[in-house]
Amino acid sequence: MSHSFRTLALSALAALSFPLLATEASAGIADCGNIDVSASATCTAEVSEACKAQCTPVSFEAACAGQLEASCSGGCNKLPEVSCTGSCEADCNTKCTAQPATFTCEGSCSGKCEGSCSAKCSSASNQSECEAQCKATCSGECQASCQGQPATVDCSGKCQASCQGSCKADLNMQCQLDCQTQGFVECQTNLQGGCQVQCDDPSGAIFCDGQYVDNGGHAQACVDALKAYLDSHVVATASGSSSCSNGVCQAQGQADVKTTCQFSAADASRSGAGGLAIAGLVAVLGAARKRRRA
Repeated sequence: MSHSFRTLALSALAALSFPLLATEASAGIADCGNIDVSASATCTAEVSEACKAQCTPVSFEAACAGQLEASCSGGCNKLPEVSCTGSCEADCNTKCTAQPATFTCEGSCSGKCEGSCSAKCSSASNQSECEAQCKATCSGECQASCQGQPATVDCSGKCQASCQGSCKADLNMQCQLDCQTQGFVECQTNLQGGCQVQCDDPSGAIFCDGQYVDNGGHAQACVDALKAYLDSHVVATASGSSSCSNGVCQAQGQADVKTTCQFSAADASRSGAGGLAIAGLVAVLGAARKRRRA
């Protein structure tokens, strides 16, 4: 990698940070190695030695949990009990009726399920690893249950699917935790080498909240998927305004978000800090491809 591109990438790192406005939503993104990403995540593209310093086992917890949840799901497939789904749906319908425009099946399911992960893992020998496994289980079951639920479906339909997912995740949680733990060390070892190689690539390695995103060498597809997630889960439901001055962008609406930026207030006013930051990441990845072709 040439010095000029390295300088460009490093100087752009702050601009490549894209906080997503806070909502209930959380999702495992297939093009990003099925990593579980929340709507309040901050993702950055990083390069060189500073990047490699982050290629440690603790940075692979979310990526490994996402991979292992999928492989463990076949053996952890008990169906939820009616007592769970019935009581869940009553509470869910109340929340959906109160805010139908912003209520989503997957957001409701993940919010309810992931909210108990801290308590479930409180006695675990490695609490952060356990919570990553728990959240990946929630994400996997919620996605599967809510898949194909259009935004126009009524509260009853959304809540039936939401509660089916959260209750199934809860029932199969211990099975998932036991299964994922068996392959965790091997997974982290395998990812460490891939992370260091990605750091040497001009496009860099992507980290979300400090967690390595295993994109399988397809960084552009992963960034596109993250942008699509932002567009569908945040922009569609967020309201408010954004501005940028003195290198700091402020978005006001459902949440107040600040991020370092290197673009004009006119640009910020058109699409908001989050979308522009992702666009910046796409631009740098595009520049990397052009330099390689040259």
